[in-house]
Parts: sequence; C-alpha cells; structure tokens
Amino acid sequence: MRCRAGAPTPEAAAIVPVIDDQEERRVDFLFVEWLSTPAWFWLAFLALVIALTAFDLGVLHKEDREIGIAESLKLSIFYISVALLFGVWVWAVRGPGPAMQYFTGFFIEKALSIDNVFVISLIFTYFAIPAKYQYRALLWGILAVIVLRGLMIAGGAALVAQAYWVLYLFAAFLLFTGVKMFFAGDAPPDLSKSVVVRFITNHMPVARELHGQRFFVRAPDRTGKLVITATPLFLALVVINLADLVFAVDSVPAIFTITTDTFIIYTSNIMAILGLRALYFALAAMVHRFHYLKYALAAVLIFIGAKIFIADFWLGGDKFPPVVSLGVTFALITAGVMYSIWKTRGERGGQKPADHAAKPSGHDP
Repeated sequence: MRCRAGAPTPEAAAIVPVIDDQEERRVDFLFVEWLSTPAWFWLAFLALVIALTAFDLGVLHKEDREIGIAESLKLSIFYISVALLFGVWVWAVRGPGPAMQYFTGFFIEKALSIDNVFVISLIFTYFAIPAKYQYRALLWGILAVIVLRGLMIAGGAALVAQAYWVLYLFAAFLLFTGVKMFFAGDAPPDLSKSVVVRFITNHMPVARELHGQRFFVRAPDRTGKLVITATPLFLALVVINLADLVFAVDSVPAIFTITTDTFIIYTSNIMAILGLRALYFALAAMVHRFHYLKYALAAVLIFIGAKIFIADFWLGGDKFPPVVSLGVTFALITAGVMYSIWKTRGERGGQKPADHAAKPSGHDP
C-alpha cells in the first residue's frame, strides 16, 4: 500500500516515538540531581574548567618561558573576572543566597592561596627550578589539586550529612588555627628535613640536574643500567601538592562552615585555585608586601569559626546572614592587604620567583 506524499510510512512512524524517548532520557539525565545539584550544573562547570585549562596551556603558553609580572597581573585579572562572572551566573540560576556563599568562599580561598604562594616560592627556590619551567609545573599541580580537593570535599560532605556536629569540629579547628596564626613565627619550613623528600630520594633514583620540563627520564644507575629516574621538577611537584593538602585542611573546613552545598563549596574552591598559577608570578615577586596579611587571614578564620556557634546557640539555629559573612570577610581581607601595602611602602623588593626565600605563616609541607 502506497502512502500519499508527505505522510510518514508505518516504519518511520514507529521510529519517531523511539527517538523522542531517547531525547527525553538525555534531557532527564541533565536534570538528575548529583550531590543535591542538577547534573548539568556540574557538566557546565567541568566544561568551563577544561576550556580555561586548554586555552591557557594550548594557546597562551605553548612554549616554556618566564612569565613577567605584567602578564601575570593581566592573566590574574582575567581569571578573577571569570570567577566573578560565574558567581553572577550562580546568582541568576540559584538565587542571591548561594551566590553570596560562593563569593564568600571564593574570597577566603583566594586570600588563603596568597599564603600558599609563599610556600610554593620556597619550594621552587629549594629545588632550583627556573621560572620558565614553573608555570607548567604549577598547571599539573593544580590539575591534581582539582581531584584532591574534590575527594576532600566529598568526604567532608558525607561526614556532615551523617553527623551535623562535625561542623562544630570544623569550627573549633578554625578558631584554633586562627589563634595559632596570630602568634606564628615567620621562619620558613626546612625542606631538607621533609619526610616526603627523604622518602622519595631513598626509594627511587633522583637526578641531580633538571631535564627541561620532564618529570622522569631514563638515566644510568650505579651499575650503568638505564632506569626511570625522577627529576627535581617531579620532587617539587609532589611537595607542592602535599603543601596544598596542608592548606586545604584550613580552607575546606572554612567553606563548610559557610555552606554545606557541595556545588558551591567545590566551585568556589576551584575557581580560586585556577587563577593561582597566574597570580603566583606577580605575588612571588613582592612577597614582602603582604607580610601582615596573615593577621587578617587569622581574623577571617576566627570569624568563620565563631559564626556557626553564634548562629546555632545565639541566633537560635537561624542561618547567619550570607551578606554579613561576605561583607565581614571582604572587609577583613581588604584591610589586611591595604595595611600590608601601606606598612611596607618603603621596602624594596623586585626579586624574581624562585630567587628569594618566602615567609609563610607556619605551614610545613
């Protein structure tokens, strides 16, 4: 039996519902909630991270070269602008509350990452890593951080979901860390005594000299046999990632006391960290200008830690206003930066990254 022109055949008509069903399943998948957030939110964020990383490494920095302060500042402004625009997007699709929590977490992580820059600079100095190889090493380090932070945040979210009182432990830890930071000395950690460095050098061959941007090379051992050998750049990468885990012990509990929304916690952390490698080359050259920032960071940790006790025991369980958290956090960090710059206005700097010793606030990788 022939069908008139324009009318679908019975076979085609049977296929249409199948195609429609497949399309519905795809759409449904995008709205499936994962960690209390639709899957398409996570996919959009992942696509943004991949795009930024590919653009940075594949377009801006195809070749290993030293990054100047001016270029570093321009890249930093770009990354901060992207992070702020992402916060605006969160405001548009999730509302002002989650957006202000995102901005608060972002500013806290960005401020804490400044302290991390000091330690990274010290690590590169210790292993004598030239500036032109540092950017690529930082990139691989940040990719590892994206995974490690995700695991830590997922673990923290699981703990909080099972027992709310874990937040009190986080808050108490932040109070302790903040008070300790007030009185921490400026002596940098001695990497020659690092357990990790000694473990690696005792359990695998390590080259004495750099081999460009390579983490491993084939080199003769004592018997003349070619074996896989780690380079100083690999050692630096391992220590940098371990240092970030130490810093994450501060930053992850801090953001959990602001919100338990896993999407907000993870995205605010990662957006602050993504721009760290660009910011590093500007900040490492003027470490001395942020000497007093640690006191502002200490005040932020104390405020964030105290906030959850105030909300639960003074405000009767009501949520601490997000706009107040954001305002106090931003004001403390801004005051710390401005006071540091004013207080050190007569000091000279100008050292290049990895050409000076840093002064971290007591963290030891």
